[in-house]
Amino acid sequence: MKRVAIITASDSGYNGNREDLSAPVIEEIVGKQGYQVVKKILLPDDKAMLSQAMQEICDNNEADLILTTGGTGFSPRDVMPEATLAITERIVPGIPEAMRAYSMQFTKRAMLSRATAGIRKTTLIINMPGSPKAVRECLEYIITELNHGLEILLSEASNCARK
Repeated sequence: MKRVAIITASDSGYNGNREDLSAPVIEEIVGKQGYQVVKKILLPDDKAMLSQAMQEICDNNEADLILTTGGTGFSPRDVMPEATLAITERIVPGIPEAMRAYSMQFTKRAMLSRATAGIRKTTLIINMPGSPKAVRECLEYIITELNHGLEILLSEASNCARK
């Protein structure tokens, strides 16, 4: 069973002024795919705090997949991509490119997403949007392919070629 950590970046959520509606959507979707949510964290839009949380999860091998939500827009406080890139060892541009391309069918504003994805040690990190609707669209679109990517990353499979 693949282990998932969910990190939400939200100043207002962290301060108790707004309910986190995106993390439950992530938890629902990954649960239906047989993933186990092992950690849920709500942090402010603070690059150092976000990076530290992701780094600790990766370095302590707590999760195979970290899905973040929030902090990928143009606001000066939106720093999730920078926090992610600060600790990743290898980038995975295809995942956020696919999410943006798919989301463009629904709204042209998808082009404004700065989401990124990367790998640290044996953990894949993917930035998801902040809105529950966009999280559902993006995660449902990519989730079926994530399992194979994680199998390769975790050395559970050795070939990407299809017969």
